[in-house]
Amino acid sequence: MAEMLELERVTAGYGEAIVLDRCTLSLAEGESLALLGRNGVGKSTLLATLMGQTRVREGTLRWGGKDLARIPRHRRAAAGLGWVPQEREIFASLTVEENLTVAAVPGKWDVQRVYTLFPRLRERRRNWGNELSGGEQQMLAIARALMLNPRLLLLDEPLEGLAPVIVEELCAALERMVRQEGQSLLLVEQQVAQALALTQRCVVLERGRVVHSARSRVQLEDLRALDRWVGVRLQEAGTPAALAKEEP
Repeated sequence: MAEMLELERVTAGYGEAIVLDRCTLSLAEGESLALLGRNGVGKSTLLATLMGQTRVREGTLRWGGKDLARIPRHRRAAAGLGWVPQEREIFASLTVEENLTVAAVPGKWDVQRVYTLFPRLRERRRNWGNELSGGEQQMLAIARALMLNPRLLLLDEPLEGLAPVIVEELCAALERMVRQEGQSLLLVEQQVAQALALTQRCVVLERGRVVHSARSRVQLEDLRALDRWVGVRLQEAGTPAALAKEEP
């Protein structure tokens, strides 16, 4: 697989504050990667850096072999980066379908395809954004990002604060998106077992740099090894249905 995204010794942050410290990682076309680590180690900042929201002090970011720093941040979605921040930022005064179509880009992801992925959104297609539950808003935020037909989807803690039944439903949709549709994914998530079940590879960030990497399926068999960096609560590391399925 060709390298789609490459970060080489990237140092970045906000103002004078440094959050990423000589961070190096890469992602191939069609690959899915989980970004793990405790709060405050730079996971969300890494996604924000890809979208041009931080100050890059040194290092190289390449996107499709090109210098990402040369792409203005307002053009990065058009360049193929789809970002779903923690805040979701759906349009509360638009309907579900209007949210999906307001900035859609032609491609394999269209309204009917995302409705198949998220049947709840089809049911709610005429509801206003502010009439949706938190879980439905998260589904809408992801579906709206897919409507941009991104080469790479960036998800920042999509399972945070959701009810278990919604987590299960959302994980099933994400699994299908990654395994059946081949969507490239960079996932930040505190629920470690779910993040590993949905991805092919994982990296752990500590103090702004990558300190550990592994195949996700291998890491699932040794969650104790992550405790040093992530603080995995083993009693919560369940066995969702996705864990039993073979990696593509």
